[in-house]
Amino acid sequence: MKTDSQLIREIKDGNVECYSELIDRYERKIYSFISHMLRNYKMEALAEDLCQETFYKAFRSLKTFRDVEASFSTWLYTIARNCVLTELRKCRNKEVYLEDSYATPKVAVEKLPEQQILQNEREQLVRKAINNLPEKQRSALILREYEQMDYKDIANLLDSTVSSVKSLLFRARSSVRSQLESYIQEPLLEKVEGMNK
Repeated sequence: MKTDSQLIREIKDGNVECYSELIDRYERKIYSFISHMLRNYKMEALAEDLCQETFYKAFRSLKTFRDVEASFSTWLYTIARNCVLTELRKCRNKEVYLEDSYATPKVAVEKLPEQQILQNEREQLVRKAINNLPEKQRSALILREYEQMDYKDIANLLDSTVSSVKSLLFRARSSVRSQLESYIQEPLLEKVEGMNK
């Protein structure tokens, strides 16, 4: 299988059919990332359009892409994030809520109905707490906890440094914990919600 860099070189040399292979490789991840960002604003219906816009913009700008500066996937996430932020600026006055369907890390354990109810309540509280974070902290937390990205990629995506990302994540997690302190015992929160990374 060809690497991203090999495919990009071929595309730059005129073999544009290779771009479909890059789309196949990243479409699900980019769509998922965009959906996560839009879900905060109940605008998931736009995810498909913004995903297509991301790949269109990436294709148009491919000649300027240099893989010595960033990986193709990080560059693509940056374009996706910018597409979403541009769209959100157009709808700035809308109220912001995290939807109940927001994906959260799950614990694979059989639960009694009462435990399931408590689990759902905890997840709802975590979603609300994440929604209250400043945009950069929220983005960093979503990329780390839900997209499982490493610090370096998050730093590139947020146009920041690794130490700044760690600081953003520390502040984000601290804020989420403090918002939930009166509701949930911290060891249980860490175990269930994956906030101890």
